[in-house]
Amino acid sequence: MKSELALVERIRRGAGRSRQLSLGIGDDCAIYMPVAGEELLFTTDLLIEDVHFRRETHKAADVGYKTLARGLSDIAAMGGAPKFCLVSLALAEWTDERWVDGFYKGLLELARGTKTALAGGDVARAGKVMADIVVCGSAPAGTALRRSGAKPGDGIYVSGALGGSALGLEAGRGKAWKKHLRPAPRLKLGAALRAKWGATSCMDLSDGLSIDLHRLCVESRVSAELDGDLPVFPGATVAQALHGGEDYELLFTLPGKAPRSIGGVPLTRIGTIRRGHTGRIKIEGFELQPLGYDHFRKP
Repeated sequence: MKSELALVERIRRGAGRSRQLSLGIGDDCAIYMPVAGEELLFTTDLLIEDVHFRRETHKAADVGYKTLARGLSDIAAMGGAPKFCLVSLALAEWTDERWVDGFYKGLLELARGTKTALAGGDVARAGKVMADIVVCGSAPAGTALRRSGAKPGDGIYVSGALGGSALGLEAGRGKAWKKHLRPAPRLKLGAALRAKWGATSCMDLSDGLSIDLHRLCVESRVSAELDGDLPVFPGATVAQALHGGEDYELLFTLPGKAPRSIGGVPLTRIGTIRRGHTGRIKIEGFELQPLGYDHFRKP
């Protein structure tokens, strides 16, 4: 298996189409249209022990919180508002009732804060803890942001600061550790980019800027040129800002100039969309390799 992108494309080719699906495999969410005037957004995400968290270092409440935060970040990337979520939880032998209670405490804390109803799910036993989150959101019909709309000349922007989660995972303390444990889904920002600012494309930064921008460019059939002036989280390295995953900030493009902040979230222009080789990214004259996290890339 060459890469995650190649696997997704292979599945997309064999999946077929449905008249009810206006957008299927390849973006942050599927778009299903049950009634006129509204699109429903569906996303799913896995959180796996020893891949996304470690029981020795991550509290149960933080695991529950992050499980939902990952799904909500996808809804934010499409400018949607969350409706409900489903969570399936596979429990390892080492877990007990206290751990399970803590998991749902963290998940429901974020659910209440974002008005996301927990509608159901499943539980099972497994060798390691695994949590599968499904989130349903909505957006006015025809307005949901996608990865495929970037145009040559558009500015490339990111929210917040990059590399904080990677630094936190490495250091295990401080503000960076809190950023790693409790990322803030940018729901209000995503909605504003969709409704007010005319973003042409958007996605969340889950696997690292270098690979996620590459994916956006592939879907939009464009290339990108970065300025090199990145908003780096205090204490993080440029490599962590470029390739570190799990920041859950928004990466988006605009034909015009974005404000310095929206809803208190700082925004930074980091480059420009260009014509050229699809998916290619240049930074200060050099080609940037997509070295962020890919589940299927061989070491």
